[in-house]
Amino acid sequence: MVGFTHLGQINQLRNRPMSKDTIPTKTAPPLEKKTTVGNYFVSNYPPFSFWKQEDIPDYRKALGHPPKPNTELGIYVHIPFCRKRCHFCYFRVYTDKDSKEIRNYIDAVLSELRLYAKEHFIGGRKPKFVYFGGGTPSYLSESQLRQLTDGMKEILPWDEVEEVTFECEPGTLREKKLQVLRDIGVTRLSLGVENFDDHILELNGRAHHGKEIVRAYEFAQGLGFPQINIDLIAGMVEETEKNWKKCIERTREMAPDSVTIYQMEVPYNTGIYKQMKADGKLTAPVADWETKRRWVNEAYTSLEQDGYVVSSAYTAVKDKLKTSFLYRDKLWAGADLLSLGVASFGHIGGTHYQNQHDFAPYIECIDRGELPVYRALTPTNEERLIREFILQMKLGRLNFSYFDEKFNANTATRFKDPLKTIQDWGYATIDGDNLFLNREGLLQVDRLLHEFFLEEHKNARYA
Repeated sequence: MVGFTHLGQINQLRNRPMSKDTIPTKTAPPLEKKTTVGNYFVSNYPPFSFWKQEDIPDYRKALGHPPKPNTELGIYVHIPFCRKRCHFCYFRVYTDKDSKEIRNYIDAVLSELRLYAKEHFIGGRKPKFVYFGGGTPSYLSESQLRQLTDGMKEILPWDEVEEVTFECEPGTLREKKLQVLRDIGVTRLSLGVENFDDHILELNGRAHHGKEIVRAYEFAQGLGFPQINIDLIAGMVEETEKNWKKCIERTREMAPDSVTIYQMEVPYNTGIYKQMKADGKLTAPVADWETKRRWVNEAYTSLEQDGYVVSSAYTAVKDKLKTSFLYRDKLWAGADLLSLGVASFGHIGGTHYQNQHDFAPYIECIDRGELPVYRALTPTNEERLIREFILQMKLGRLNFSYFDEKFNANTATRFKDPLKTIQDWGYATIDGDNLFLNREGLLQVDRLLHEFFLEEHKNARYA
């Protein structure tokens, strides 16, 4: 689950609570308090709206080139099936596919991987990390899971894989299925909890209930997964102060290896937006940005009392030495990502691509023996620098010398103006080679990132 606000609105989002130890030299423009419609969460750069069909030839050229030295390979598999579509979901998902269609889809994903395995850019490489996202990967049956993963391992062996992440909806998990996930090599089980209250879960379109969270978590703990992560969302429809505090308490009682917390957004293709449009409303029926940031901060502060460390804008980990997010860290450092399945996003040899974003066209391409790419973009060297810089800002700290060496740039000079801006606003400090975001900056990092965008990208729709 990832987050959501129209790019053109981001520069208006300036609501700025001040940390006690920070005194700004320049006041940030006020942030619009209410949650409006559009994407807020920044997951890539340049924005997806700039990816075009006419750039597919660049993607095909990238396939024919050998991999860049020391570039690791990951695999993302999109499983677009769900029991229900959440009202805040903006991903490509289907709730109407039968078992035959699902098996056909798995066959198509494996066929897609076989097509890639023949391409020059693979060059005998093996994946270092694998990520199953959705939709609901845990919607698959035990036999479907084995069909998919056994097939993948035959095509590109997993003997060098260091991390396998698998997203789950708690209500789809039984002990037998969890045992299969353990057997096939899942190292991080990510439970899409979002909230513990049945009323809020139902109101927001979630398929599971609170008791299913407890049952799935206890089963998973008993099977000894190396890492169990739970997702929460701050600011769901009708969420209250009392409810959020209970969510924090329940999370602390569970004591998972890591906790991921997102702030509720309302992209354009969500059920909430469609209802807002029908009702003629301009703002979403969720908590405002100031409240959501405060709630996330309260959660982090409580978790820190239990020994957790906040390792990114969205994540707290119990033991930093044992808990990794390889998929995130490698992807944000420019790794190749071979993305499979309908509507999935990938990155090959410096070129971004997205697959066909509807079920039938995706299957039809595979049946013709064609890679199902819908659009692509090859960033310039400057855009690649911006991409890595802003994504790694989400970690709350970075080293200028890393970017200077990798991109042959003077990063502090290149980003002098936006760096000064976020320092003047009281959100960041520079200490020699290091940039640090304070907690207030980290809690609203996605809107700060737009200060680093090229002008042509600042007032365009993100997705």
